[in-house]
Amino acid sequence: MSSFADEKPQDEAHAEARSEFHGQSQSQSQSQSLAAPEPEVEPSPEFDLPPTEPPRAEFGSPVILAAPELAPQDGRAASAPFALQSADTFAGESSAAPAQPEAPPAETPQIFSPMLPEVPRPVRIPHFGHLLMLILILAVGFSAAVGVLLLAVHKHLYGVTSLQGTATEIHYTLGSEALIYIFTLIGCFIVFPLLWKKSLFSGLQWNAATALRLRWPLVLAAFVCFLLALLNSRVFPEPEHTPIEEVFRQPGAAWLLFFFGITFAPFFEEMFFRGFLLPALCTACDWVADLFTNAPVRPLAEKGHPRWSLTAMIIASVLTSLPFAGLHAAQTGYSLGPFLLLVGVSLVLCTVRLWTRSLAASTLVHASYNFMLFAIMLVGTGGFRHMDKM
Repeated sequence: MSSFADEKPQDEAHAEARSEFHGQSQSQSQSQSLAAPEPEVEPSPEFDLPPTEPPRAEFGSPVILAAPELAPQDGRAASAPFALQSADTFAGESSAAPAQPEAPPAETPQIFSPMLPEVPRPVRIPHFGHLLMLILILAVGFSAAVGVLLLAVHKHLYGVTSLQGTATEIHYTLGSEALIYIFTLIGCFIVFPLLWKKSLFSGLQWNAATALRLRWPLVLAAFVCFLLALLNSRVFPEPEHTPIEEVFRQPGAAWLLFFFGITFAPFFEEMFFRGFLLPALCTACDWVADLFTNAPVRPLAEKGHPRWSLTAMIIASVLTSLPFAGLHAAQTGYSLGPFLLLVGVSLVLCTVRLWTRSLAASTLVHASYNFMLFAIMLVGTGGFRHMDKM
């Protein structure tokens, strides 16, 4: 009994030893199986190639290694780039730390503020440059009219055989003036749209719709000018035998002057004086004032039309009225009364032009005023039959 009891613990010890031995053998076999290299693939019998050895990295030669995947930071996906390193670098460095982003350079304080681009001054049209261009076109039109006049004299038109005879022949007098206007207008239609990038009438603020809408107030303004003419004739009696009276006494001249005075004359006079000269003077006055006061530049109105100060419009109206009255001074024998009347009429026309911003409006007033003058003359002379009653 005692011997059997002694053998039992020995058998249990042997069993434990065997279990430990089997456990160690299994762990060694697993480690060997993990560390064992993969069996070489034998070449296919079709391609009997000798086995190749993996390339060895020599000292200083580049080796392409797969970089370990980096853990994503800040919610961005990690990339797996390939690192190109030399063998000596790889032998000396185990792993490179990820490059830290460089801090932005500190901003240096600005001593001077940046220069802002200069805002170009708005171009107001028409200005003095355009007025000079109109004078040049007028000179060309005058030359063309003289050429036609010489051709008519050469053909003995209306029985005129010399240039001296054209001064007393109404067809040559009004015809040459009409040709100057027509040739000038043709030149304006060609030149100014190219300069302004808009039509001639748009640049001059023709605005026929405004004149049509205000036609009755404009006719009333013409009637006021007519009353001023009647008052002027009482205060300053006109001299007798003025050049305009001599022209009216020519056969058929009164009707031609009537037609010319309500069509060609008011249109071209308004285009020159209130279309070009008046705006150019307004712009020049404001420009001179801005030089001394450093006033801000006035913006353009709708459709690119200029704006002017009240002072500039008053000065420009006076300066426009003086040459307008001087243009007709020769017809009235340079008398003071008609000159002052024409200055007053011109001031009314300038006011209408600036108030309505419509050249057609001042042209309508001018034509209506001339019509009233010719109408009272027509009635007083019995249909231009008794010119001695003028």
